[in-house]
Amino acid sequence: MIFLLCLCGALLATNGVRSPSAATTETAVAGEHIEVPPPPFSDGIFPCSNCHASMKPNRTRRQLTFMHTDIVLKHDEAHRWCLDCHDADNRDFLHLASGERVSFDESYRLCGQCHGEKYRDWRAGVHGRRVGYWNGPKGYLLCVNCHNPHQPRFKALAPKPAPHRPTRQMTLNEGH
Repeated sequence: MIFLLCLCGALLATNGVRSPSAATTETAVAGEHIEVPPPPFSDGIFPCSNCHASMKPNRTRRQLTFMHTDIVLKHDEAHRWCLDCHDADNRDFLHLASGERVSFDESYRLCGQCHGEKYRDWRAGVHGRRVGYWNGPKGYLLCVNCHNPHQPRFKALAPKPAPHRPTRQMTLNEGH
């Protein structure tokens, strides 16, 4: 039964309907429309071209010392550098492995290149947060609404103590 519910959710998630939310941005992937909120940029950081338009791209992997010093790359950092995801020629965009430019509100396409299973689950409504109707318009959160793209793993949580058994049990009539 759960399998059928998940399968139905996956089929409904790709039906291309529009969300009623006015605060979302519409994006398309292979002819379908996916409603997402705007990316959570830091204040004053976008558009990136405000600063990067006159800068020559530097593809050397290094520690940033002038700007973006708060970014610590812990996302396959042995093999990745900023320009593996951010477009070198127009920093207001990301780019896929094919070189195709994608907007920041389509960043799920970029993430999905390496995290295909999570991307599939996200589109089916199993991973991440999806709002809307079972058989109607749906809206999705972007990967970056929950994960820092430079350090995507959630920090470990300290376990809480076990719950304590109540000293006396309520009867059904007391609870109502």
